[in-house]
Formats: sequence, C-alpha cells, structure tokens
Amino acid sequence: MPDALIERIRAAYETNAPLIIQGGGSKSFYGNADEGEVLSTRGLAGVVDYQPKELVLTARAGTPLAEIEALLAEHSQMLAFEPPHFGEFPLPGRAPDALTTANPIHATLGGAIAAGLSGPRRPYAGAARDFVLGVRMIDGTGQPLRFGGQVIKNVAGYDVSRLMVGALGTLGLLTEVSLKVLPRPAEEVSLQFELDEATAIRRMNEWAGQPLPLSATSWHAGLLTVRLSGAASSVHAAQAKLGGEPLHDAAGFWQRLRDQATPFFDKRPLWRLAVKSTTPPLKLGEAQWIEWGGAVRWLASDLPAARLREAARDAGGHATLFRGDAPSPQPSPRAGEGANVMSNRIDGVFTPLAPAMLTLHRALKQRFDPKGIFNRGRLYPDF
Repeated sequence: MPDALIERIRAAYETNAPLIIQGGGSKSFYGNADEGEVLSTRGLAGVVDYQPKELVLTARAGTPLAEIEALLAEHSQMLAFEPPHFGEFPLPGRAPDALTTANPIHATLGGAIAAGLSGPRRPYAGAARDFVLGVRMIDGTGQPLRFGGQVIKNVAGYDVSRLMVGALGTLGLLTEVSLKVLPRPAEEVSLQFELDEATAIRRMNEWAGQPLPLSATSWHAGLLTVRLSGAASSVHAAQAKLGGEPLHDAAGFWQRLRDQATPFFDKRPLWRLAVKSTTPPLKLGEAQWIEWGGAVRWLASDLPAARLREAARDAGGHATLFRGDAPSPQPSPRAGEGANVMSNRIDGVFTPLAPAMLTLHRALKQRFDPKGIFNRGRLYPDF
C-alpha cells in the first residue's frame, strides 16, 4: 500500500494535481474547503507494535480509533487526550442513516493526529501533540520520511513529528504514528451542580488551583459537570469535599460531549473560542457550552466573524469557525469524491496568522510540500 501511495503522490507532484488526504472522513467538515481527488489512507490499517509495559503503541494511520481504544482497554490503558470520533456510529441516541450504513465513518488515528483535536481530558492530561513520539510520512514529492521514535526519551533533534499534529495533512501524508499511552484511572466519578455561568467559571478555576483529581469540566444550560479521576481514595475524598449530585450516565455524557453528539452541536454556525480560562461570560449569544475549565467556549452565533475574533483576541485567545452554515452542493467525501463538505468559508475557518507566523508556515509548507498538492487551502489559502 505505501508503494502505491508513493507512486500516486509522485504522479500528482509531476502534474501539480491536488490531493485530499482522507481516512474515515469523520473530520471532513473541519477546515476550509480544499480541492482535488481523494487519497484514502484506509488501506494503511493495523497496530504495528504495542508494548503495554512501556506505555507505547505504534499503528498505521488508517487504523480506526475504536480498534486502538479496544486494544488499550484490554490492558486498562487509554489515549489520554480523548480524541473525538465525530459522526462515527454507534453513538448514544443516534441511529445510522443510509449514507453511513453504506459508507461507514470510522475515525482513524491519522485523522486524529492530523486534526490535532483533543477531548474533555485535554487540559488535565495533555493535548494530542504531547503524546506523539514519532511518525512515518510521505512528503509532497513522494519521499518517505521518518521522524522521532518509539521511546519517550528519544528527544534528539527538531521535533518534526509534532509539527504534523494539527497540520490537517497540509505537510504530508501520515502513514504510521507512535504514541505514548497512559493507564486508565482506577476510579472515576462525575458530579453536577446547578450554577449560573459566571459562578461556574469561577468554581472551575478555583478547583483547578486545588489538589483535586479533576479530569474534565463542562457547563451548559445552568449545569456544571465535573469529572474526578484517579485513585479511589483521592476521588472519594474530592467528592466529599465538593458535594454535588452524582451523574449516573457519566461515561455516556462525556462520550457525547467528546463526539459532539448532542443537539447543541447541531446548531450552525458553530464557533469554538479558545480564551483564558478566567475570562468572564462573553455575552455573545444565548447558546453556548463551556469546556476545559473555562478555556473553551462553544458558541452558536450569527454574529460577524470579525466581532467574534475580536472578542476572543481581547480575551487572550482566538476563534475558529468549527462548523459552517450548510452543506455545499458537492458530493460527500464519504462516497469517495468531492471536497470539504461545509460551506460558509468566506471569512476563513481559522484566525488569520500574524506576518511572522505566516512566513514560518509558508516556509514549512515549501519544505514539505513545495507544489502544494496536499489538502490545498485546508488551513489557509496559501496552504
């Protein structure tokens, strides 16, 4: 399979033909509209090496996340950054439609790393890039490359492997990823509190400064939900200290939040504002969801992009148009054709880069994909 991919990439390089790298298609909505023929990684599947005692796993990029997580669960381990599985069936409360039944969506390891998205545990355990040890990839000229390794102590040289995290495939096609994994907590309890937004933000920040085993926080519609994870004695002591009402369907709640499988996330357009955790209520609309101890504010708003980005900048962060208004008329990539399926990209999905950062991004793109054949325009118009 890699040889076939190399040949196709080299042919695209010679003819300057754009390619859309795609695994399971679960994150095809994310990013600006790209162009070209789909280059599937589904054939690159399977776990290459797993050393439970060393907490290291290596798998091919097209390996479904569900398969990796099931293997880790057998050894009471996990992907600590909780990568989302957007759109993957089965999800709690969701039934498959005709399209997903015929062309099942399976979030893949390569897609998770390329998107660089992390779930509810991220502020307490680390982001996706914190767990990447090494990658194998193919650059835009068809050259196979390897960066990093399979051991945590391998830190010599420039950490190119982590540059691939969040690059949305614009720097190269990932073929293999090595990750650090972590043991699953011995005990987990989720608590809920009826609080207004301002009080919830204050409590999340106060608790973050205390020796509490926090592993996730969420506020929506007047309800603050907190997850405690760790040794049983630590979790139970924290529960007694905080009070609140135990959440009985805790696993389902956090999975639905991770995968945005609740009606709130069906709203369009949906913005993701990353701000300082202590930022008071932004008052940019009624429909919002707060995560990561106050550092992420999900907002369903028709306000102009400029206003939302200014508000995020004033709060020490940035705003991303996570999901646009409506599907484009192009066929879905799940059927193996077409481009990025979401429209409403006139203002751009991501906050424009500062000149110095833009220069750096362009230099990286030129180094890894000189003719810009990979996911053209997915991050920014130039790359």
